[in-house]
Amino acid sequence: MKLFYTDQFVLPLPETHQFPMQKYARLRERIARSDWGCGQELLVPPAASDVEILRVHDADYLTRVVKGDLDRDDLKRLGFPWSPELIERSRRSSGATLAAGRAALFDGFAANLAGGTHHAFRDRAEGYCIFNDTVIAARGLQAEGLIRRAVVIDLDVHQGNGTAALVRGDSSIFAFSMHSARNYPFEKETSDLDVALDDGAGDTEYLASLKKTLPTVLQAARADIAFYLAGADPYAGDRLGRLSLSKAGLSERDRMVFAACQEAELPVAVSMAGGYCPRIEDIVDIHAETIRLGLMHFGGRSTIITVQPSEAV
Repeated sequence: MKLFYTDQFVLPLPETHQFPMQKYARLRERIARSDWGCGQELLVPPAASDVEILRVHDADYLTRVVKGDLDRDDLKRLGFPWSPELIERSRRSSGATLAAGRAALFDGFAANLAGGTHHAFRDRAEGYCIFNDTVIAARGLQAEGLIRRAVVIDLDVHQGNGTAALVRGDSSIFAFSMHSARNYPFEKETSDLDVALDDGAGDTEYLASLKKTLPTVLQAARADIAFYLAGADPYAGDRLGRLSLSKAGLSERDRMVFAACQEAELPVAVSMAGGYCPRIEDIVDIHAETIRLGLMHFGGRSTIITVQPSEAV
């Protein structure tokens, strides 16, 4: 099965910056070393084109972002300094989710080993997110005639506010977000279905809410594909989360999502979304388990192949 990685496109961040950029390379390396991962294709995705991005974002916004014409407030909302590398990485990450969507339609499962940039709006960046890779991917598959409807299962600890705003009024993309009620963003948007959890909610409450909600989501969405944002930040040790899930609880979360989608005969394209533990290996543990379970549920097998951009599918 196909796993798309972008960790060679690194942002030049200040040493004191809190974003754990190293997690992406360590995740790919963990998968490549593992017994369960050494049968998968590790692929470098193509960059999302202007045409693909403009199905979701304003032309003026894209121009300003590419040229670096962002003011102080723009950069403050984003949380990253502008650089050409930022734009290339953002294009690649969006391309990775689109490529994972295409691959999942044929194989049942695929993943972007980054992505989940769900705070990006049509005309502005927020919360480390320039382009909304999930909506770009969903609209791309629709434009290519591969799907009619998609469901977004967003289990990052933060509400997918950009996604909610972008798909409002679009009945062909169902947005579900289960998140911390009092966490960022402090002004929430309205998804098709939101579940907001109190501070400190742990495995029992979280998994009960998910078990209750997932059937409703899948029935209402009537989707052809699921985009699953498998955030590591509901973990109790995450410094930007306010929930208290264990690693075992997060593993059960993933199992529930994959089992429900498999039962519904729904292919799944996964992206990693957030994860901000002080100890990066904790983030890698959580994300690697998501990939392991996805491969196990959807049954991918073959030899690790690394493909360059011109060869990627």
